[in-house]
Amino acid sequence: MTVVKICGVRTLDNALAAVDAGADMLGFNFYPPSPRYIEPSACADLVARMSAERARLPQLVGVFVNEAPETIRLILQTCRLDYAQLSGDESPDDLRRLEGRAFKAIRARDVEDALDLARCYANDAAPALLLDASRTGLYGGSGAVADWSIAIALAAEMPLMLAGGLTPENVAEAVRAVRPWGVDVASGVESAPGVKDATKMSEFVRRAKGR
Repeated sequence: MTVVKICGVRTLDNALAAVDAGADMLGFNFYPPSPRYIEPSACADLVARMSAERARLPQLVGVFVNEAPETIRLILQTCRLDYAQLSGDESPDDLRRLEGRAFKAIRARDVEDALDLARCYANDAAPALLLDASRTGLYGGSGAVADWSIAIALAAEMPLMLAGGLTPENVAEAVRAVRPWGVDVASGVESAPGVKDATKMSEFVRRAKGR
C-alpha cells in the first residue's frame, strides 16, 4: 500500500490530526525561509508531546536544505527523528555521511536528467529518492505539479516518493499512473501556508491508499 508523508507539520493539533488520518510519515521543515519552518527546539517539544498523546507514531522526517551533515545528525538526535530529507544542493558525499538515515529530493528537467541524478543519489533507504517539481530557485513546497512521466521512469527502477502539487483531488490518479512507493504532500492539505486542514489530510490519505 502506498506510503503517505504529510510534510510541513508545525503544531500539535496538526500533527495529531495527521497521525489520526493515517499518515505513515510526518515531515518537519528546518529550512528558515519556508512558511512551514519549525525551530529544532520547538520540534523536539512537539515530538515529546506527540509521544505522550499517542502510543504509536509514524516515522518522523526532518527536511533540510544545504545543512552540514553534522548539524543534521544533531537535529535528528535532539528531535528524535528517523530520517533526513535533503532538499537542497547537497552532494552525494553529504548523503553518504548520514549513513543510511537520509534520502535525497531531486528536481529533474527530464527523464535523462532524473536518471543521472538517481545514479548519484539513490540509496538503500526507503524511499530511495524523492521527486519534486522543478521550479527555479525553489526547494519544494511550491504547489507546482511534478512531471509524472519522469516519476514513472524512476518508480520503475526504485522505491520512489512522489511530491509536487499533490492534492486530495489528484493523488489517486497519481498513484495509478506512477505507482510510487510513496507520496508526499504539504501545501495540498493546507487551509493557509503552514496550516494543515484535518479534513483534507484525511481525504488525501484515504484516496492515496485507495480506501
